[in-house]
Amino acid sequence: MNRTDRLYAIVEELRAISPRRRTARQLADRYAVSVRTIERDISALQQSGVPIYSEIGRTGGYALDRSMSLPPVNFTATEAVAIAVALGGSDAQPYAVEARRALHKVLGAMPVQAADEARALAGRVRFLKRPRPEPSPPARPGGIRRIVETAVGRREVLSLHYDDRGGTRTVREVEPAALVGGTTGWFLVGWCRLRAAARVFRLDRIADAAVTGERSPARPDELFACSVPDFMVHPVAID
Repeated sequence: MNRTDRLYAIVEELRAISPRRRTARQLADRYAVSVRTIERDISALQQSGVPIYSEIGRTGGYALDRSMSLPPVNFTATEAVAIAVALGGSDAQPYAVEARRALHKVLGAMPVQAADEARALAGRVRFLKRPRPEPSPPARPGGIRRIVETAVGRREVLSLHYDDRGGTRTVREVEPAALVGGTTGWFLVGWCRLRAAARVFRLDRIADAAVTGERSPARPDELFACSVPDFMVHPVAID
């Protein structure tokens, strides 16, 4: 085993048994090197920032602080492509910019060969997109979606210029409750102060938006349960 592989193996072994310890002798026997070599390896790891600490005494040894160290990201090529498929359905979905950034982080953390295999496999996966009817509807400013995302994330009141289905524009203050995705697009569910009721707003009908900086008051979820009729709304799961 070369030194680079041995350094990596030492970190992973200490991570696996943390908070228990391994002595220099135990590590030396495991990797068939001298105790002095292990001591130099540990010193090099500590100098590079790996949170390894030592305790002296009969029950002492080396240990790694797991709270200060993340395990390696060992995605397979197919797992990475599955993430890309889940994230890449549409650039119009909320947090699309963050989705692309997250995927780049995943690929950057993968071994080079696995990342290359993922890119090759991704090249054999395609999305079907329905062409826009002619004439195309007027494009909404790209920043509106980002403003809505910000308001939902911060739970702050939005000021909206909104076009209803008949084309009538109104100015409303909305307390955002949730973003809901469906087959026909994305919707903002919130408490409309103009109507004094829960309402659903299509993101593509929002002509202008601004975050007011006012914190949205807490409202019971039951108020919004009836605002998306005939649909089963499933929250995004993060396990």
